[in-house]
Amino acid sequence: MSQTAWVATRKGLFELRHEGGRGWQIAQLNFIAEPVTMVLPAPPGQRMLAALNLGHFGVKLHGSDDGGQTWRELATPGFPVQPEGAPGPAWKLVQIWSLERDAAGHIWAGTIPGGLFRSSDGGESWELIESLWHREERLEWFGGGYDAPGIHSICPHPQSAGEMLIGISCGGAWRTTDGGATWSTRSTGMKALFMPPERQDDPNIQDPHRVERCTAAPDVLWTQHHCGIWRSTDNGANWQELKAEPSSFGFAVAAHPLDPQTAWFVPAVKDERRLPVDAALCVLRTRDGGKTFETLREGLPQLHCYDLVYRHGLAVDGTGRRLLMGSTTGGLWASDDGGDHWQTLSLNLPPVYAVRF
Repeated sequence: MSQTAWVATRKGLFELRHEGGRGWQIAQLNFIAEPVTMVLPAPPGQRMLAALNLGHFGVKLHGSDDGGQTWRELATPGFPVQPEGAPGPAWKLVQIWSLERDAAGHIWAGTIPGGLFRSSDGGESWELIESLWHREERLEWFGGGYDAPGIHSICPHPQSAGEMLIGISCGGAWRTTDGGATWSTRSTGMKALFMPPERQDDPNIQDPHRVERCTAAPDVLWTQHHCGIWRSTDNGANWQELKAEPSSFGFAVAAHPLDPQTAWFVPAVKDERRLPVDAALCVLRTRDGGKTFETLREGLPQLHCYDLVYRHGLAVDGTGRRLLMGSTTGGLWASDDGGDHWQTLSLNLPPVYAVRF
């Protein structure tokens, strides 16, 4: 089956193509030597987006109407002028951390510092969702790995127009059912062990590293949290903690699009170390809703491996069979059988920020 995937890296956006027996091949490189923080692929006839972070030159957004063959610069999400003395981080775009498209065709962007933006014209213009930005709770959000908080997960509901759930580091999970007009927290059950005991259950200071929804059963959500793995079967109203070995810490999660019982995670040693357990890379898979986990290692490096997989560094395709995984040290692996076996595509790419089918 012919297929296309994209790998956003510290030094460009790689297009991969899978052509039958030839397997995955690098087809082209866009934005060579430029940091691409996120990519939003598109079905035929719709616009792809690529977000760049050019440091001194700021955040840029580019669009392609021909499947990534050519690109042009678009408007970037922008914050209003910050009132003098306003508390919280500066109202300045630091990074576009997430890009998603909902069933109605709107494109959503999650940013650092903690802003959610919507575009109804393919990224030509952007609207800040002020109902979320101006909530008092936002002033308690704090950075999880970055100096300022950020929205890294956007999960539109495939069957309910105007509904989505977002994940924030560190600000918990939030849900809207009316297109962003109103919001409520959806973090009950998560536990922030890095906080004093009296604050550990506070839904507003949770650090879900990544949140994913099962497309076919959208009430089922998975999160890889800073303090463990959680699953919800009631659309985020309640979360149940799951125990996994060799570690429940990590950043990435991929939810099977068709089977609500199946998801994949990439375990690591937490906090000060941030590397695979025993310097041996593996992927965890559950096929029974988190009751048990399989440790998948075949084809992955098992000696002197220090690869970390970021929040968006693991992806599964629409069949639930094919996976891609990219690491901070430029490793890229693929599986065609749900993670049972892995093939090394490269060990010397730039640091990988995101992989997407």
